Amino acid sequence: MKKLIIFILFSVFAFGSQSYKDIKFTGLTQISKEIALEITKFKKNKPYTEQLINKSIKKFYKFNYFTDITVTSKDHILSFNFTEKPFIANLSMSGYKTRDDDLKMLFEQMNIKKGNMYSKKKIKTAKKLLLDALKNDGYVHSVVEVEVKKINKSSVSVKFLVNKGDEIIIKKFTYNGAKKLSKDTIEENTVNKQIEPFSWWFGQNDGVMNFDQLEYDGLRIREAYLENGFLDAKVDKPFSLIDFNTNTATIDINIKEGKQYKVNNIVIYVDPKTVDVKKIYPKLRSKKGKIFNIKKLRKDIAYIKEQVANKGYAFAKVKYDVRKDIKKGTADLIFNVIKGDKVYINDVIISGNTRTLDRVIRRNVYLAPGDLFNLTDFKDSKNALRRTGFFESVSLKQQRISKTKMDLLVDVKEGPTGNLVLGGGYGSYDGWMINASINDRNIFGSGLNLGFSIDHSSKTNTLNLSLKNPAIRDSIYNGSINIYNKESTITAVDDTDLNGDEVTTTNGGSIGVGRSFGRHIRSGILYSLDNVDVDYELTNTDDVKYTTSAITPYISYNNTDDYFIPRTGHIASTSLKIAGIGGDAKYKQSSTSYKYFYSLEDLTDKDWILRYKTNVSLMQDDGYIPAGITYYLGGVGTVRGYESYAFQPDDDDHPFKRRWTNSVELSFPLIPKAKMRWALFYDYGMIGENKFDDIVKAGKGIVISWYSPVGPIQFIFSRAVDAGPNDNTSSFEFSLGSKF
Repeated sequence: MKKLIIFILFSVFAFGSQSYKDIKFTGLTQISKEIALEITKFKKNKPYTEQLINKSIKKFYKFNYFTDITVTSKDHILSFNFTEKPFIANLSMSGYKTRDDDLKMLFEQMNIKKGNMYSKKKIKTAKKLLLDALKNDGYVHSVVEVEVKKINKSSVSVKFLVNKGDEIIIKKFTYNGAKKLSKDTIEENTVNKQIEPFSWWFGQNDGVMNFDQLEYDGLRIREAYLENGFLDAKVDKPFSLIDFNTNTATIDINIKEGKQYKVNNIVIYVDPKTVDVKKIYPKLRSKKGKIFNIKKLRKDIAYIKEQVANKGYAFAKVKYDVRKDIKKGTADLIFNVIKGDKVYINDVIISGNTRTLDRVIRRNVYLAPGDLFNLTDFKDSKNALRRTGFFESVSLKQQRISKTKMDLLVDVKEGPTGNLVLGGGYGSYDGWMINASINDRNIFGSGLNLGFSIDHSSKTNTLNLSLKNPAIRDSIYNGSINIYNKESTITAVDDTDLNGDEVTTTNGGSIGVGRSFGRHIRSGILYSLDNVDVDYELTNTDDVKYTTSAITPYISYNNTDDYFIPRTGHIASTSLKIAGIGGDAKYKQSSTSYKYFYSLEDLTDKDWILRYKTNVSLMQDDGYIPAGITYYLGGVGTVRGYESYAFQPDDDDHPFKRRWTNSVELSFPLIPKAKMRWALFYDYGMIGENKFDDIVKAGKGIVISWYSPVGPIQFIFSRAVDAGPNDNTSSFEFSLGSKF
């Protein structure tokens, strides 16, 4: 290359140095003209020598962007002409990692992506990193070929052709010295595991060796010992012996367990003026007389820090010491709190909200400029923003600007708040049913909820329009208004006196007001008025008209951490509808529900969620219960495995007035980035006229949930438990818009 440069220079500038009026760069796209001028150090009307041009060319070549650089001079204009390396326009792979997300991560690991400049050196490096990745995944003797095709002068297509080698199977994993801790307990913490019989079966270890995780397995095993009180445990690095003839491996790891320790005394050193330490001790996970657990210790540190931070010491530090008594086999836990300075909020800076108004976000942030920092307020703010359902992601960060002040950075990513809800089913009474609705929980970014829904079946038609304001003028008060029209038909059978259809038309609406008490409790009252017209078609029976005037006081509680997929917290509510406030209908209807969410991540290190919900509904006749006011059982929301409305009263004179439903689910991630999950469920419910257990039913199955841009979608594969011969069962249902 140097000889080529010197040849070009002597052929062009053999006449010596000259002064130039201007300089031009052609074929240059990767470097700006300003940077190019800085590299050449060119100045107008200053002499340029062969030596200076040679240095400039060498500097350009160091960027590794070019295959050729030539320099020409004409009419006192100096021209640098560049031939750039081609771009990688297409990047693909065959034989390994087919999912887009996996491929993206792999190409990042290979340090190559679309848009990079192509070079043999870059491809060679990427190929080596790919072979390393294959080996780390347990594939040895893999072969990688690279296919490069020219698209045009400036771009190429690169494809990695992978022929995966054989997997190395761990035939035996020996834990030398492990006596007090069981093999199962140790193996729960390692990535590499010994192959088990029927390894193809769900939950069995397949024994595939993961090379890059092997060195960390020793640390994981030591962690398992620390979680079980073995503070002196020593775990050597695993030693693996691979037989490439059979593609199997044996792994040995030496362990010195030592003594198991129990917690003795727990002491927290903290300024008594800072926090009441007596209230902290009972809340600690570590308990005197119990086996020491490093995981509990870490949670105790976090809890102590939170209590101190709640007093404004945002940057408090909690140092700990474990003092062992080897003879007694006990350990004292010493926590020393360095509180630092009290920190106040300087400003709350909101970003990422392209739609939602700042004030809607601020009313869900419990820290404001001038407030003393509080870690619980900080965490509650994040949960409150996630509970709105307005955002795909929420991030709250602390930015320290001085010893006593910080900015609170609120960064949100807008999510879809408008739902197109579609659902359907079949009931022995209503026949085929379709429901559809369009609603937006955050219309125009104002936080208002506007919705319109339609329900249609062979027996009913319903239109509903609603508007809700969760914070009137950003206050603690909320309001709602609802207008609806409903038409239902009862077809007479041959042995009745009706000789025609009974058509009931209801026009009505409701208005409600409420207020918040603290962060999690809401209470209020609704007033509803319905005008009902019952038309007996093709008969001599007089039409019936009546009104239902009712008030419904309610109270609710919600401290969950997310709107769509809560992992922790409770949702509870109770309401009582009192019909007879000036109208013809006279009855009472109560509904009490409870939901519980518990993340199993601490126990399993996986995003598993245990969910439970129950609902108790009661009705009391105070003089007149109109036709059609009854409870049903079956379908989504009650007992899956049976058709919607599968169990309903035989006639209007004997409505179901008691219902109790329960559902428990164990939810697992399916495709996390697509917000898809699946769950095992078991439903149990009962219904009756004057007692709960006239009819008792249960169902079980699998549900696949997708939190799509148009709302949550559920695909339910269910089976009825101990169904009767005449029960209307269902093996598949779908629902769009409903969540657990």
